Amino acid sequence: MSRYFRFPGAAAAALVLCFAASLMAQAPTQQPSTQAAPNQQPADQQPAQTAPATGQGAPTDAPNQPGNTVQVPAQQQGQSPNREDNGVFVFKKEVEEVQLHATVVDEKKRIVTDLARNDFAVFENGQPQQITSFDRRDIPVSLGIVIDNSGSMRDKRPAVNQAALNLVRSSNPNDEVFIVNFNDEYYLDQDFTADLKLMSEGLGKIDSRGGTALYDAVVASADHLKKSAKLEKRVLLVVTDGEDNASRESLEQAIRRLEQEDGPTVYTIGILGEERQKRARRALATLAERTGGVSFFPKDIGEVDAISKAVAHDIRNQYIIGYKPSLQKAEGGYRTVRVEARAPGHGKLMVRTRTGYYAGQERASSGGK
Repeated sequence: MSRYFRFPGAAAAALVLCFAASLMAQAPTQQPSTQAAPNQQPADQQPAQTAPATGQGAPTDAPNQPGNTVQVPAQQQGQSPNREDNGVFVFKKEVEEVQLHATVVDEKKRIVTDLARNDFAVFENGQPQQITSFDRRDIPVSLGIVIDNSGSMRDKRPAVNQAALNLVRSSNPNDEVFIVNFNDEYYLDQDFTADLKLMSEGLGKIDSRGGTALYDAVVASADHLKKSAKLEKRVLLVVTDGEDNASRESLEQAIRRLEQEDGPTVYTIGILGEERQKRARRALATLAERTGGVSFFPKDIGEVDAISKAVAHDIRNQYIIGYKPSLQKAEGGYRTVRVEARAPGHGKLMVRTRTGYYAGQERASSGGK
């Protein structure tokens, strides 16, 4: 059996921290090692790392250049640069700014990438908002690949694993990726990496058995992104062939977690049989729609590879729109979000982004393993 590392629950994490503190109090002072043993540290105890900068960026109104190295602008409205000791710059948006990742498509569902800031309008709770930052280049993402490892997925896993690797190959080379396999529990089988070999090994830890704790796995993966991701743009790809039948979390609780500020965009692939199609399809579509992603329901396992490449293309061709809410975040509560786009020569445009968020609220997973 493959060796798995569980996401620790709150009680287990507290126990580990207390034990570590006790050892530190008794041990002599030593220079800490910078080399961690591979696969030995639980996901939500790993320190955040600084994302490498790739140099000076192009003007914010420059069109996408697929295949080019992503470069972050030194100064961007709504963001401020911070320099770390190793000379790497990390750009963090201002505290009060809400950042949206938006995909625009025309009436033929073709992605539109040549719009300018003035072509967009943002509404929060139905009220127009002033756009404070705007970008439309291919930037790297922190990506979680979350794959069903239940018994019914056994024959599908080789094709799904290959499609997941092809998604990474089609994505920005500076992405960081982690792998979660789940059945009635969920396992972080590879933490953040850019190494395809390590990803392949994580995907290969197949133990197809048990039920489908989809919502628990999604919540835990979103928490891992929030705690450990180096990059501000965050995405989850979820692949399953069935309906959730083992989670502690409900669909509504999972969506609420995803709709926290800076929550990930979720793409879902449902390889569903007719007997479980209706409810499972609704759940996967809702997870994607509420976060600005897309749900896919292939009729055949052979379609999954093409879908994975379409997801990579979608991620790499998004606009980044920032605004400062007219209603203070400290007031909390759920805020609806709507973005519209109009431009001469484009006809009717549809903007896909998250449909809302909970202002100023954070929530840890209640069903962590």
